[in-house]
Amino acid sequence: MESGQEIPALTDTAAEFLSLIGLKELEHCLFAETLAVVGTGDPPRDKAEGQWWMAAQWAPYRREGEPVWNCILVQARFRGWQDGVPRSSTLKAFVTPQLETLEQEEQECLELTPHPTAKSTHMVSHQHGMTVTKTLQEGEAEPQCQSFSYRQDELRGLLLEGASLLLLRVLARRHTVPPGLIFPAIDTEGHLCTSSYSALGIQRQAVGSAETEVFVMEQAMHTSTGVSTVWQSSFLPNGRLVQMTQVGSPTLMLLQDESILSNSGGFEPQLPFPKEPLNWEEDIQLCSWFLDRKALLLQQPHDPISFAAEFFTHQRPMDTPFASSGSASPLPSSPPDHRPANGE
Repeated sequence: MESGQEIPALTDTAAEFLSLIGLKELEHCLFAETLAVVGTGDPPRDKAEGQWWMAAQWAPYRREGEPVWNCILVQARFRGWQDGVPRSSTLKAFVTPQLETLEQEEQECLELTPHPTAKSTHMVSHQHGMTVTKTLQEGEAEPQCQSFSYRQDELRGLLLEGASLLLLRVLARRHTVPPGLIFPAIDTEGHLCTSSYSALGIQRQAVGSAETEVFVMEQAMHTSTGVSTVWQSSFLPNGRLVQMTQVGSPTLMLLQDESILSNSGGFEPQLPFPKEPLNWEEDIQLCSWFLDRKALLLQQPHDPISFAAEFFTHQRPMDTPFASSGSASPLPSSPPDHRPANGE
């Protein structure tokens, strides 16, 4: 069935960000990492209750009757507990270097006794848009399937889960998140929604018995019903995760291997204000200063020092805030053995 939902818009900031991601930048984001799943209660947090794993690597993507795509294969696995029940989930996504998803499959299983529950969501893009197929299997009952499609014009800038994990690594390595970074997304029910990203700054967090600086980001998924799911993640300067948790969840994913810190790099200090480009041609005062001295730049005298001294003797001083400050000039106004023209 066709979707009749309101189309979430891709912000200009997000569109520009996607266009500026380069292959070399993505190369640094292709690695595997493992976090322990622990409770959010009081320390110690060294008792793992499960494991979270993620990997990204180049891989071919094949479709019948189409050329082979060179894509990034993003995979993730989770195993832990939910309300005392074993829970596991997997993710497999084929993502282009522009973070477009060609195909993605998510599976989740609650090992309830005696009737385990398994859910899967399969999404595949095609020339007309994207088809979403949801399947629910409860115990021995017949699987319940639901399939629907989105048009191509509804999916501009769509960022699914696998691509989002890659995006977080890119942002972490840049140590900054541009304001207004909002993408269209698809929630766990398969409905169109928006996903926003923001920076919470640099903080210090524990890794085993050590402590290190991390860059913390927040990702929020906003559904059409008004319900938001918020994730907070902290990263080392090289893009590796230190901690990830869903706000309100009793568990979090935590890095416990201190050896990862030895090659993590460092954060560069961020300016409190942005750099402004200097366009001297549009600045009347700067342009005047340049033209006054253009003759010196265009000539090639035999004795540059004498020529410069004579040239600047006839130039009026720059009208700068320092001219009346009473501070001594770093350069002498005349040679030490030359008396001023007024005879004083």
